[in-house]
Amino acid sequence: MDQPITFLIVDDDELFCQVMERAMKRRGFEVMVAQTASDAMQLAHRHAPDYATVDLKLEESSGLKLLPELLSINPNCKAVILTGYSSISTAVEAIKLGATNYLCKPVDADEVLHALHHTSPDPDTEIAENPPSVNRLTWEHIQRVLHEHNGNISATARSLGMHRRTLQRKLQKRPVKR
Repeated sequence: MDQPITFLIVDDDELFCQVMERAMKRRGFEVMVAQTASDAMQLAHRHAPDYATVDLKLEESSGLKLLPELLSINPNCKAVILTGYSSISTAVEAIKLGATNYLCKPVDADEVLHALHHTSPDPDTEIAENPPSVNRLTWEHIQRVLHEHNGNISATARSLGMHRRTLQRKLQKRPVKR
């Protein structure tokens, strides 16, 4: 009998998990869902997933910290980092850490599967007509500095020369559109 293809979904958004789980089950995967990094690691140790989606910003952790741990269990696992807080620095780090791809939410199951299976570089990728706005560049800079300080808000605020509460308010907002 063939082994089922396992798919791990790691996201702290319960509704997103339910929708993605249903969609992946319909496509024939054996699906496991974790809403925390520790639950994800327990499932990964038991099932060594073939595929995974990992949310970048988990409640108590980061998908960037979880990704190498998942890949240490199954180096052949293809993983996509998903986020509503995309930035160039986190995209680059995700790929360096072994992600197959990086997608901005909202996404559907077809987009995830396309990202998992189409991993060859595409030199014909569309280039944006306009450069990013100053607000977007500021947001990406804050994300990069936050990453450099391992998510420490106080250290990041000091580095940026702003009040900690101001930084917290900025981080709670959605990413600025391009």
